[in-house]
Amino acid sequence: MTGRNVSGISKYRKVYAAVVSILAFLVLWQLVVSFTDVGIVMVGPVDVIKLFFVSIVKPIGHYTIQMHIVWSLSRVMAGFILGSVLGVVLGILMGWFRPMNAIFRPLYEVIRPIPPIAWIPLSIVWFGIGEPSKYFIIFLAAFSAITMNAFAGVRSVDPELIGAARMLGANNRQVFTTIVLPSCVPHIFAGLQIAIGSSWATVVAAEMVRSSEGVGWVIIRGQDSNSTVQIMVGIVAIGIIGFALAVLMRWIEARLCAWNVRGR
Repeated sequence: MTGRNVSGISKYRKVYAAVVSILAFLVLWQLVVSFTDVGIVMVGPVDVIKLFFVSIVKPIGHYTIQMHIVWSLSRVMAGFILGSVLGVVLGILMGWFRPMNAIFRPLYEVIRPIPPIAWIPLSIVWFGIGEPSKYFIIFLAAFSAITMNAFAGVRSVDPELIGAARMLGANNRQVFTTIVLPSCVPHIFAGLQIAIGSSWATVVAAEMVRSSEGVGWVIIRGQDSNSTVQIMVGIVAIGIIGFALAVLMRWIEARLCAWNVRGR
């Protein structure tokens, strides 16, 4: 049996195990709700799945569930892309240039532990209650993770490689472009993987800042109307899309960094 066939079988086993575990969880959830007092405060997966598919054709508020997902994704992508670009640039600059590290690292270390949700009041003051405040909160969620990983990528470069390159006559620009940047790529993708998950999770908090659409709004509206099943529909939508984004990021990493794929 070839290595490719073994790899294919391994992938099928992973998919099979994932399907079995999800089905087992749904069955256990339904049994607990049906035969215990948990059913008083919790709906079962059958009701949630039913409403989820109904919401594909019947709007929740002004939009169907897929349009709420599109709204949330558009907000996440705007904040994530901006946070990724600035985070990669700042992280690499701090890691490679000592003056940049001395200037920006202390400020970054002060901002990094602050959760994005804590910035909601200030984001309203600075940007109003429209879309920019949501982009800002999501930007912060992505920026912190990516900056630290880009910084760690630069600092993890083997000094012996840099020394060998300089002995062979490489200047600073050549060392940076041929050794430092390629070495940073796996760390940057690790940061992107974390950041996309953080950004998607933060969208719920971002959509608490006056919104009439998005999966976060679906959850908040379900809370206001005391509809547990609608809350669960929003949570399920967040889980499915979050998983899809993680898989997409792993796929992109596998194509761009085939020499250093994580988590096989």
